[in-house]
Amino acid sequence: MRIRLVLLTACLSVATALPAQAVDATGAHLEGELPSGAAYVMDVPASWNGTVLLYSHGYTPAGAPNPAQNSPGPAARDKLLAEGYALIGSSYATNGWAITEAVPDQLATLDLFTQTFGSARRTLAWGTSYGGFVTSMLAERHPGRFDGSLSMCGLVQGGVANWNSTLDPVFALRTLLAPDSGIKLAGFADQAEAVAAGNALTSKVDAAQQTPGGRARIALAAALHDIPGHNDASQPEPGPTDWKTAQSNQYSAVRGLLQLPAFSWRQEAEGRAGGNPSWNTGVDYRSMLVRSPLYKEVTELYKEAGLSLRTDLSALARAPRISADPSAVRWMRGTSVLSGRLTDPQLNIHTTGDALIPVQSESAYRRAATAAGSAGLLRQAYVDAPGHCTFTPGETLAALHTVEKRLDTGRWDASPRALNSRAKAVEPTAGPRYVPYRPTAYPRPYDLAHPKDARP
Repeated sequence: MRIRLVLLTACLSVATALPAQAVDATGAHLEGELPSGAAYVMDVPASWNGTVLLYSHGYTPAGAPNPAQNSPGPAARDKLLAEGYALIGSSYATNGWAITEAVPDQLATLDLFTQTFGSARRTLAWGTSYGGFVTSMLAERHPGRFDGSLSMCGLVQGGVANWNSTLDPVFALRTLLAPDSGIKLAGFADQAEAVAAGNALTSKVDAAQQTPGGRARIALAAALHDIPGHNDASQPEPGPTDWKTAQSNQYSAVRGLLQLPAFSWRQEAEGRAGGNPSWNTGVDYRSMLVRSPLYKEVTELYKEAGLSLRTDLSALARAPRISADPSAVRWMRGTSVLSGRLTDPQLNIHTTGDALIPVQSESAYRRAATAAGSAGLLRQAYVDAPGHCTFTPGETLAALHTVEKRLDTGRWDASPRALNSRAKAVEPTAGPRYVPYRPTAYPRPYDLAHPKDARP
C-alpha cells in the first residue's frame, strides 16, 4: 500500500519526519506543513535512483490557493517518477513576491527530505517562471546544497529590473493615451487603489485600440517591454511584415499586463519593499525603442496611422518621471537581485514568444554571469513557441537530462540538436522545437555584478 502522511496541525514547532523505511514497494507520498506554515509535498519512487529534484513553483497572487508543488505538471511528474527521481517542493509560506519565504521554505523542505529518506546522491534545483528566479537564487546563495540547477522561463532579470521594465510600458501608455488622467503608476496605498488605476488605464487602452493611432501607441508601449507579436498559441501567427496581426496579439498581452502585474502585483511587492522600488528617471525611451526587436513594427504602424513617432517620443522625454523610494530599492536589491555567481552548472530554457517574462531576461542573466566570471557554468536554450512556460514534458525532461549529462561528463551538450534528440526520446511524436537563438539585450538590466546598476 502506498504510504501517505498528511500533517494538519498548523502550529508545529518542527516539521515531522517519517522514518527512513517509509518507502515501500510502491513508493512514498508525503504531505505536511513546515514550521513557517508552508505546505510541502514529496514523492519518492520505490526504485529511487538517488537524485532528488527540488521544484520551485511560479508566482501565486495574494488570495489565490497555494498548494505545495513538486513538478511543473502531472505529465512531467509521472515520467520522472517512472525514471526513479524523488520529487519535492513547498508552497512557500506566503503568496505574492515571496522570495524571503520561498528560499528558506525550499531549503527546509530539502532538510526534511534528508531527515526522512537519507542523503541524496545528487540534488538539483529546478523551477518555472517566478520559481525559475527562486531556483537561481538558491543556486547562487546556497551552492553547497545543490549539484546543479535548471531555470525554466525564469524571471532571471531579478526584482529591480523586472519592476523597472513593468513600469516602462504603463508610463508610455499613460503619457500618450491619458496625459491628464492622473492615473497612478506606483506608490499605491492598497490593492483597491492599484486595481482601480489598472482598470482606468485599461479602459483608455481599449478605446485606443479602435483607432490606427491608438494601435500604434500600444505597439510602442509593447516594444518597451519586448512583448512579442505571437505570444499565445490561440493567436494567429503573423507573417514577417504582418504588423496588424502582431499588434493585435500584443494588445491582448498589454491588457494582461495592466490587469495584474503592472498594478495589482506591483502593489503587493511594494508592500513588502516598504515603497516603490522602481524608477524611470534618466531613461532614454528613444534609445530603448531603437534597440527593441519591435522597432520596425512600431515605425510602420506610426506611418500607417499618419502619426509622428518623433513627436510622441519627445512627449515621453518631457513627461514628469517617477522616482524610486531608496529604502525600497535597498530591500529589493538585498532580497531579489541576482549576482550571476554560479558554483555549479545551470541551464536556463525559455520560449521565444513569452510576453509575461520576455525572452530578453536571459540576456540580463547572461550579462550578470559573464561579469561574475560564471559564463562557463551557464547555458541557455530556447524553444520556438508562443506563450509563457509552454514547454512539453519532453522538452522539460530533455533540459533536466542535459544538466545531468553536464554533471556526469564535465562538458555541456546543450545544443538544439542534442536537446531535441533527448526530447524525442521522451515524446517520439513531438516535433523539434529547440532552435538556435540569441535574444536581444534586456532593456534595463540590473544585477549585483555591475556596481553602477546600484544608482537609480
